[in-house]
Amino acid sequence: MVQYNFKKITVVPNGKDLIDIILSRTQRQTPTVVHKGYAISRLRQFYMRKVKYTQQNFHEKLSGVIDEFPRLDDIHPFYGDLLHVLYNKDHYKLALGQVNTARNLISKIAKDYVKLLKYGDSLYRCKSLKVAALGRMCTVIKRISPSLAYLEQIRQHMARLPSIDPNTRTILICGYPNVGKSSFINKITRADVDVQPYAFTTKSLFVGHTDYKYLRYQVIDTPGILDRPFEDRNIIEMCSITALAHLRAAILFFLDISGSCGYSIAQQAALFHSIKSLFMNKPLIIVCNKTDLQPLEGLSEEDMKLVMEMKAEAMKTVLGQGGEPANNEGVLLTMSTLMEDGVIAVKNAACERLLDQRVEIKMKSKKINDCLNRFHVAMPKPRDQKERPPCIPQAVLEARAKEAAEKEKRKTEKELENENGGAGVYSASLKKHYILANDEWKEDIMPEILDGHNIADFIDPDILLRLEELEQEEGLRQAEDMDDDFEMDGEELTAEEKEALTEIRKKKSLLIQQHRIKKSTAESRSIVPRKFDKDKQFTSERMGRQLSALGLDPSLAIKRARSRSLSRKGRKRERSRGDHGDAMDVDMDTPNKKLRVRSGSLSQSRSRSRPPSEVAPGEGFRDSAQKVKAIKLGKKSVKKRNKDARKGEADRVIPSLKPKHLFSGKRSIGKTQRR
Repeated sequence: MVQYNFKKITVVPNGKDLIDIILSRTQRQTPTVVHKGYAISRLRQFYMRKVKYTQQNFHEKLSGVIDEFPRLDDIHPFYGDLLHVLYNKDHYKLALGQVNTARNLISKIAKDYVKLLKYGDSLYRCKSLKVAALGRMCTVIKRISPSLAYLEQIRQHMARLPSIDPNTRTILICGYPNVGKSSFINKITRADVDVQPYAFTTKSLFVGHTDYKYLRYQVIDTPGILDRPFEDRNIIEMCSITALAHLRAAILFFLDISGSCGYSIAQQAALFHSIKSLFMNKPLIIVCNKTDLQPLEGLSEEDMKLVMEMKAEAMKTVLGQGGEPANNEGVLLTMSTLMEDGVIAVKNAACERLLDQRVEIKMKSKKINDCLNRFHVAMPKPRDQKERPPCIPQAVLEARAKEAAEKEKRKTEKELENENGGAGVYSASLKKHYILANDEWKEDIMPEILDGHNIADFIDPDILLRLEELEQEEGLRQAEDMDDDFEMDGEELTAEEKEALTEIRKKKSLLIQQHRIKKSTAESRSIVPRKFDKDKQFTSERMGRQLSALGLDPSLAIKRARSRSLSRKGRKRERSRGDHGDAMDVDMDTPNKKLRVRSGSLSQSRSRSRPPSEVAPGEGFRDSAQKVKAIKLGKKSVKKRNKDARKGEADRVIPSLKPKHLFSGKRSIGKTQRR
């Protein structure tokens, strides 16, 4: 079995990438260090090696491109014609020929320049010859860049072609567009061909596989064909023509008898007669599709006559003894892919017809005699006239009968679901398979146990009635509460009470407004000292009047408030003499205000920054003048270094992340972990 796998063809680089690949490899794989002090023979050998290595790499790359692409004369005619339809084999051969010519030119250039390098008399002369040789090779590659790009496009397209074996058992589906070919292949195989209600949905060949009698069959879905001259057909139609012409397969010609595809039966019959030359020596079956829309018996006389003519042509392809038609069964079949009526019958008929033809062809070949000599078919002969029927024990027969009866009686859950209302209505019972002493117990309600008690024992059967009574009682109470709540409208009050009510409401609204203002500005309002409180809202006299109005004695509260204010104004804190010495004991004995303020400032222990000239203990200076002089000398010493912008010990250090001695030059053989 020949398999053509075009997906294994490697990627074809374009001209620029190919040059970069080869020159980079030459630089990495050949020596790079040379000195003019070397012997002239060593210099010649150094540059000759580079030229030869570059030529070898170009030769390997271009040879791989030429060898991996298939030669149209050596592959199966089906693939040869298919590639010709898709890419035009003249352009294909021309591109491969240009690559082959470039390979030969590069070999000739390398040969000529190696000969010249043998007579190089200096380092400069050898290097110039090497540069010229590599430059001419790269020029040749640049000239074939369009051919390499064309071959890369062909490679990508060929990788997407289906893997079709031209020699295996094949079923080929053909016909007008939109007659149901893709729907049929989706039904009988695992292929997933796009199906749409418009013409030319299928634009290339699609392959699926099916089994019949333990044999694998290849099913090919072809694009639709239109009835027009051969020269006017496009690439999509030519793919179908190529498959019909070169594949030894069973042909299924699909016929849409309903006319919903947009083409009449007369047009489909004309297409059949125009391509019937491609059906010679192949099993042919006429398939009348879409019988759910139009049955075959309901056709008009003219259309039925056209169908019968196509059937007569298909009968000629039936191989019988002596080349005569054997029978007319399996030549004209009807089916509906939508309702799946007759789909399997069409598949079986096609497989059977193809299998019979292949067997008959093999029987007529010369190889059959060699195969028959290897087989010996033993036919047992009866030794007497006595009949010996098979003996089956009675127990086995009874067991089989019992099993058959159980299968007939037992209904599946699906059948029960359909009988009882279908999905969403029927609920399967999980209790019917319980194994209990009495089958009547299966549907009993199982008790719910909580903390060792049965919940059913604590359920009041009259709970719903009692709940209704409670709700009625609650409604009555809510109605009574609503009657009790009333707003004082002032109709039942006297004139004095009305005036008091008005004052109360006014006072209440005023308090609410004050509270809202105070609440809204509490965070942003600054604390005002009492001496700036012009309204005198918070005074001891007012507090006394309010307390007296409440019936309380305000004398103690007023005395306490006055004593606190006096202590804040003029009273001094007395400090113990033992705490901070004589310097801090000036609170009570200093009558001068300036001394009092200074003593207060001295008593506060807050940190102050020291001036630079002040000498701290332990610095080693005699006085502040010596310290100022030392600071000036230090600044003067670094002035010259700062002008030169040289790095000092206090400068920020940015180390070199890639030291040049580790990252420059050609890497030698060995480990490169430290790089």
